[in-house]
Amino acid sequence: MATDKELVVTINRAPVLALWATVVAERLGFDRDEALSLGKAVTGLNAQSKGQRLGIYTKKEKGGERREEREKRDAVELMGREIPVVRTPEGVRSVNKDVQVSPEGTQAYLESKFGEHLLAVRAAMEELARSMKPDVLAARAFALYAQFRPQIPDGVKGWGAKGKLDLELIRSLGDRGK
Repeated sequence: MATDKELVVTINRAPVLALWATVVAERLGFDRDEALSLGKAVTGLNAQSKGQRLGIYTKKEKGGERREEREKRDAVELMGREIPVVRTPEGVRSVNKDVQVSPEGTQAYLESKFGEHLLAVRAAMEELARSMKPDVLAARAFALYAQFRPQIPDGVKGWGAKGKLDLELIRSLGDRGK
């Protein structure tokens, strides 16, 4: 039986990005529920832009939203993405089409995708995140993800494809990030 250090998980990129963005958000000071909401939003925004680039989705026009209205929106930057948010009594929640992204829904999504490996993968990502100062992590988070994300075929063939996520590779990146 493989130890956590030897564990390689076969999974597609979306849940890996959602979990990594969640771990990064926590390291940057957001509480667990806030981080879960923000982590799922990063994944959605990334999927939307990649889908547009591949021709899977068409780019939607912003409509009549004026510049002043866009500037009034509350947002959080995470992993190079500006995430629209609302501030609730429970904390920050990302919004997608005016609907709050639920931390419970994100947690259920992660559990369904990672299954029994969720805790081990989270632990490896947390170790990497703790290995660097928050400002360094904030600046490097997406580049780190690009180094450890599962390798999949290019183009449309890779859309939703699974690849191997190597936990030892994730941990090894921390040694370089100090």
